This record gives sequence, C-alpha cells and structure tokens, in this order.
Amino acid sequence: MNIISTYDLVKIYNHSVVPVKALNQVNLEIEQGEFTAIVGPSGSGKTTLLNMLGGLDKPTTGSILIDGTDITAMKESRLIDFRLRNIGFVFQSYNLIPVMTAVENISFIMLLQKFPKQQMEKRAMELLAQVGLTDKANDRPNKLSGGQQQRVAVARALASNPRFVLADEPTANLDTQSAFNLLDIMQKLNRDENITLLFSTHDQRVIDRARRVITLVDGSIAADEKFDR
Repeated sequence: MNIISTYDLVKIYNHSVVPVKALNQVNLEIEQGEFTAIVGPSGSGKTTLLNMLGGLDKPTTGSILIDGTDITAMKESRLIDFRLRNIGFVFQSYNLIPVMTAVENISFIMLLQKFPKQQMEKRAMELLAQVGLTDKANDRPNKLSGGQQQRVAVARALASNPRFVLADEPTANLDTQSAFNLLDIMQKLNRDENITLLFSTHDQRVIDRARRVITLVDGSIAADEKFDR
C-alpha cells in the first residue's frame, strides 16, 4: 500500500479579485522508502503541495490518504494528533525553539507524545549521534551554525518515528559544504533505515540525489521521473 495517495487535489486561493489555482488536479502516489524531490519554478505549487501532504493546509477539493486514512476529512483536533505521530517536518528556517538546547528541541516532539523521560532522552541522544552532533547536545540554537541547526531539525523530525518526512527547501539557507553534509545524512537515513523523504526544492544538489523527481508547472504535474541512484 502507498504511504501517500492524492486524488484530484485542487487548491484555490482567493487573495485577489481573480482566484489563484495553486494546485490543479494533482494525482500522486508515494511509496515507502522513496527519496523524492518536488521541483518547479516559483509559484508552481511546491510548498502548497507539501503543506497539503503534511495536513498544514486543506485542499479546496480532492482528498489525501495517508496509509489509507483520509486526512482531508479529519477534524482539526484529530489532525493535529495525526500529524504529531505520523509526519516529520524540516523547514527552510529550521524552526528550532531558541530557549531549548539541541537535545531538548529533539525531545520536545516526544514530550508532546508523552514518551517516558528516560526513553525520550535516550532517543534524542541516539538521533544526535546519527546527525553527528553529540558534542552539541547542550548548545542552544544561537550557538550552532546554520548547518548544525538544520541537522538538529532533521533529528527532531525523526524523533517520533514518522511514516515520512517533508522537507521544504531545507538546503536553501546553507553553504555548499553544510548542504552536502545534510544531504549525506538524509541519504544515509533513507538508504539504511528506509525513511521516506519528500523535498520541495530549487536546489540542484538535492535534485541530483533524489531517486524520483516530480516537476510541477502551474499547479499541475508536468513530469514524474525515476532514477537508479
């Protein structure tokens, strides 16, 4: 069974006199273990699609199934809990909590899920080790470089053992070496642990690693290519 399936997904924004169709009849299936890049020019619908798949926004029409569950039909309270337990997020701007240390930022998701404290701390430290930041466990975000903050954000996204991780332009604010380091880590997680990754990106460095590249143009899928990488 597919992890994600969308059916005739349409999103219309009424920001002006003329409605803007951000997504237009998008039908998409994502399987376990995919490393997929969603690409296209600015305004093509990449972030809108990611927000829909993550339950952060609702389509105007159409449906989204996660493991066979229609999230578009969920009440907001249930959707919040579903997101927390099933979907990991990595944002361009990191979105770490400034007053928390790296290990506390990672633990926060598990705290919301009511993990036992010992289990929470153990899992957070294991994830920090996976992203190569054990020595930064007690540092707050302002003591970390952009690349280090994004690696903490990846660890946080994985903390709840999500069904898949959505990454919105995760390398956009990183220098070349930091971007390569981050992509090495995410590629390893994908290959070794079969973690499903979906990126929206303009970054050729990400596109070159992806095993599937979906191109959006004017809110529609213009191309869907798979690569043996």
